[in-house]
Amino acid sequence: MTPEKMLGVIDLYRKRFEEQKIGKIDFPHEEYLCSGEQALPHCHGMLDQMTTFIHEGRMDKVFRWLGFIQGCLWAARLYTINELKDHNRP
Repeated sequence: MTPEKMLGVIDLYRKRFEEQKIGKIDFPHEEYLCSGEQALPHCHGMLDQMTTFIHEGRMDKVFRWLGFIQGCLWAARLYTINELKDHNRP
C-alpha cells in the first residue's frame, strides 16, 4: 500500500469515527487492558499519529497500527472483513 493510499484509508476511518461521534483518547500505555468503550476512541486518536509516521517514512509502524485499528473496527462490527480487505486494495 502506498503512503497516498494509506492516507486515504486514514481519512475514511476518521470520517467513520466522526460520523459515529467517537471521540479521541490517548490510552495510557502503562495500563494493561482497556475496556471495549475505550478501544475505538483510542483507535481514532491513533490516526493522527499514523499520518505523522507516514510523513516520517515509518511505514512498518503504520502497517502494524492499521492492523490493530482494523481488528478493532471488525470487532465493533463497523466493517466486515471483506470491506476491510477492500480498503487495503490498490
